[in-house]
Amino acid sequence: MSGGHFIITGTSRGIGEQLAHMLLEKGHVVHGVARGTSERLSSYPKYSHHVYNLSDTLGLEELVDRVFDEIDADHADMICLINNASMLEPLKAIELCDAIDIHMNVQISLIAPMILTSCFIKKTEGLSIRKKIINISSGSGTYPAPTMSVYCTAKAGINMFTQSVGTEKRNRQNPVEIIAVNPGMVDTDMQRMARGKNEQEFEMAKAFAHAHESGQLLSTEEIGAHLLHIIDKDFEPGSIVNYNEI
Repeated sequence: MSGGHFIITGTSRGIGEQLAHMLLEKGHVVHGVARGTSERLSSYPKYSHHVYNLSDTLGLEELVDRVFDEIDADHADMICLINNASMLEPLKAIELCDAIDIHMNVQISLIAPMILTSCFIKKTEGLSIRKKIINISSGSGTYPAPTMSVYCTAKAGINMFTQSVGTEKRNRQNPVEIIAVNPGMVDTDMQRMARGKNEQEFEMAKAFAHAHESGQLLSTEEIGAHLLHIIDKDFEPGSIVNYNEI
C-alpha cells in the first residue's frame, strides 16, 4: 500500500483519528472530515482537515468537490473513502427520543455515508486506479438492543446499503470495492459515554461497563492495525467483514 489518498470522516478522535495517524505515518495523504480538529494530525504536512457537521447532508456534494480538488489522481495508487463517523445517542426507549435526536443520528450515521458514497463513485468512475469504500458498521447492526433502536437501525442500514451497492458494482470493469466492517468493541469516547449512562434510562449501560471491566475492548491502536490489513486486502464488493475474521 503506497501513494494512497484516504478520505476519512470522524478524524477528530477515536478510530478515525488513530487510523488517520497510522496512514500518515506510512506516507499516505489523508483528508479528514469532522466538526472538531485533531492537534495530533495537524502537524502532518500530508493531512488536510475539513471542518464539517455531517448532519448537514445537503452540503456534502460541495464538500466532496473541495476534497477532490486536493487529490492528484494521476499520481495516486489508490483512493479510499472511510465512512467512520457515527452518532450513538439517543440511548433511551424510542418513545423518550425526540425528533431532533432521531433525525440527527440517522443523518450522520446513515444518510451522510450514503451521499458520500454516491459522490465518491461519481468522482472516481473514470479512474483506473484502485478505489475502495469502507463503511464502519457495528455488531449492533445485526443484534437488536433495548434503548439503542436508533443506532442499531442506522448500522443495519449501513450493512444493507453496502450489500446493495456491492451488487451494483460486481462484474463491472475496475469496480469500486465497497465493504462494511464491524470493528468489534473498541475503547473510544462513545464506549466511555455509553458505560457512564444511568442504567435506569439506558438498559445496556451495565453490559458496556462489564465489557470494559472484563478486558473485552480493543484499543484504537489494535483496531487501526486490523483496518490497515483490511485496506490492503481485496474483498468482493458488498462484503460485511468482521475484524476477528481477518
